[in-house]
Amino acid sequence: MQGWVGQEAIMKKSHTAADDRRKTQRFQIKAPLTISLGNREIAGFTRDLSNRGVYFYVGAGEGFRRGEEFEFVVELPPEITLSNSCLIRCQGRVVRTELTSHRESGIAAEILEYRILNRPATPSGSTAP
Repeated sequence: MQGWVGQEAIMKKSHTAADDRRKTQRFQIKAPLTISLGNREIAGFTRDLSNRGVYFYVGAGEGFRRGEEFEFVVELPPEITLSNSCLIRCQGRVVRTELTSHRESGIAAEILEYRILNRPATPSGSTAP
């Protein structure tokens, strides 16, 4: 995960058939994220991510469409960063959606760009002053 916080050794590598086709490795990590879609903020959590893509879960009725661009902030926990929690702001584009249960949808998205935010996350998930 070149370009991330540099702690990829801590993340577990995802072993699926799709990984063989990927240009970058994805790592299994369940981390909270907040998606900004239009004027809405949607809470979700990741299943796996890399510096080029993410798969995450949201409520089934959130209405993501293939090709739609959105912004999200993901919080990487101390176990991953080997330091404090770290917030990453990303621009993404939906590449696939799937209904995973009657309560959740899975979203695969390409990460178009990202940046590490200067302020660390607090235990509640908000940023410190």
